[in-house]
Amino acid sequence: MRVDIPRTVSPSRVEARFRELRERGAKGLIVYLTAGDPSLDATEELLAALERAGVDIIELGVPFSDPLTDGPVIQRASERALRAGATLRKILERFPRWRQTVRAPIILFSYFNPLLQYGIEQLARDAAQCGVDGVLAVDLSPEEAEDYVKTLHAHNLDTVFLASPTSTDERLERAAKLSSGFLYLISRTGVTGERDDVAQTVPVMVERARRKTTLPLAVGFGISKPEQVRQVQKLADAAVVGSAVVHAIEERYPREGAVAIERFVRWLREGSGGKSV
Repeated sequence: MRVDIPRTVSPSRVEARFRELRERGAKGLIVYLTAGDPSLDATEELLAALERAGVDIIELGVPFSDPLTDGPVIQRASERALRAGATLRKILERFPRWRQTVRAPIILFSYFNPLLQYGIEQLARDAAQCGVDGVLAVDLSPEEAEDYVKTLHAHNLDTVFLASPTSTDERLERAAKLSSGFLYLISRTGVTGERDDVAQTVPVMVERARRKTTLPLAVGFGISKPEQVRQVQKLADAAVVGSAVVHAIEERYPREGAVAIERFVRWLREGSGGKSV
């Protein structure tokens, strides 16, 4: 199978970050948070905290009323963000201000409906102009994504796709060919959420993906502890932590502020000094 999607020649901030990691012999940490949880003002503080904590790439979730693949922690975050008035348009309006203090690449993580309602061409123009680095449309099938990918690539935005343990070889190859920046491997089927151990499917998934692409591989879903981050990083190029950070925001931010989230993420990166503080 061959999928040829034109792309501008400028290297993306995501590509540059993975290149820096390779040159240092290091592996990446990608962190997810929901924009607007508990408010857009709080998101500005939290993004700055992730930057200080040394996160390599940030996935910024666009809240959606029907998040089918999200577990209860991220569902509650979306509900809080929507109640606070967060929308894709308001996120993009605030984004240039956030970009002033955050150097890490930021990928919009969204269901396709908000992107489609905004308008894909308009989204690509606005996102590129305000400093977004790419988009991951979690429920967009690779088989239906070529026009979307062409539009985003024309504005030098990375397009990240998902592959799961149940993906066929054909689906995996197509997701890889349509992805730029990195390929996101879901460690287990089901919804997002914290788990006690890394899924046994991860080594096989990474091996299968390595045969299909030279892109960096990131593994997520269920990673919530430093030892799990290290375990994944031994196999892939980056570990993704979502629900654990969103849960920490839910529990700690109202009482302790963004500094508590910075400590928590440092604990995930370094294995000490943050979880119980």
